[in-house]
Amino acid sequence: MRSRRSIAFLFLGETLLIPHLYPIVEALIAADRTVAIDLWVATSVHERLLQRWTMSLNAPGIAIRRAPGFRRDDGDDGGRNPVLPSKLPMLFRLAPRLARTPVVVCAEQTSLWLPRLMPWMATRFVKTSHGVGSMSARDDPRRRAAFHTLVPSEQERETYLARGIAPDRITATGYVKAAFAHRTPAQTLFPQDRPVLLYTPHWQAHRSSWPAWGQQVVAMLAARTDWNVILAPHQRLVEQSPDLRGVLARVAGLPHVHCDIDSFAGVDGSYTAMADLYLGDTSSQLIEYLVRPRPAVFLDPVGRDWRTDPAYAMWQAGEVVRSLDDLPAAIDGARAAHPRFADVQQAMARAALGDASGTGAARAADAILAILNEAVPERGRPDR
Repeated sequence: MRSRRSIAFLFLGETLLIPHLYPIVEALIAADRTVAIDLWVATSVHERLLQRWTMSLNAPGIAIRRAPGFRRDDGDDGGRNPVLPSKLPMLFRLAPRLARTPVVVCAEQTSLWLPRLMPWMATRFVKTSHGVGSMSARDDPRRRAAFHTLVPSEQERETYLARGIAPDRITATGYVKAAFAHRTPAQTLFPQDRPVLLYTPHWQAHRSSWPAWGQQVVAMLAARTDWNVILAPHQRLVEQSPDLRGVLARVAGLPHVHCDIDSFAGVDGSYTAMADLYLGDTSSQLIEYLVRPRPAVFLDPVGRDWRTDPAYAMWQAGEVVRSLDDLPAAIDGARAAHPRFADVQQAMARAALGDASGTGAARAADAILAILNEAVPERGRPDR
């Protein structure tokens, strides 16, 4: 039987969530080795990654557990994003187990259906952020069902306070993902040493440059040989654009083009770390990229009045292209133009991410332990 001082982490979504959750697990072990930690996984891909990392922790209190509906995917050991089981049936089948756990930590809104629809559960759900920047879906009503919310920065905390979240229910920790220590090892992706351009369009059609311009941008970048190009769209774009794999497959054999839709390198920070130029639209990966300010170019196929829309505040960090005819010149001039944007980029990253030095996971662990110790007082019974 598991200790009453136990915490569950839900690794039930896309692999992109893992680097936002797993550093907190390591920080909890470092802070208190008496806590029992259950890592609930949806697929064998999640299971293999976590097994690989937890082996070195020498922490007998950690258990990797298969959620109801667990899906086996034996085709890859490198962390390619798997097909996920249906989330809601999995969650509701898992609910009786979670109801016996004092604290549950998740990084996505779907898991918050449990406290929203079952408010009588004594379990305290802690939601940690996985997306940052002006496009974060802060108004999702499920977020209010979390017992506590962890955000990276005071700026982000203020956005929730403005929506009526009580101050004692939200903590700014710093950027948790900055503490992720299992980034894909740097490898030589290209035979020639050239500057690296990263194109990473968002998955949601109303936020993305892909539906209108994606194929043309890919063709344009493939025709250039002055840049090494990483085409790494958001993992979920393939759900909305079935033609995505075919478009990328047509250029994947070029020596200066690296295509990645599925691998863990696309979500663990590897590509944003190696890029010299960011080309995209509204992905929160921009903020991660700007931890080290570098040139950025944004694609606006619909001609938005973005300067008056706070949701597009991130576009202040670089040139905004409204015509594909202007894209080559924007790419060519990005490095020379960068000094105009460097200060804005630095301020934007600091405001959105808070402390990006890697200490955010430890602060998150401290907040979770405080919630656990309140939920399980000395008499050993959950008390809400």
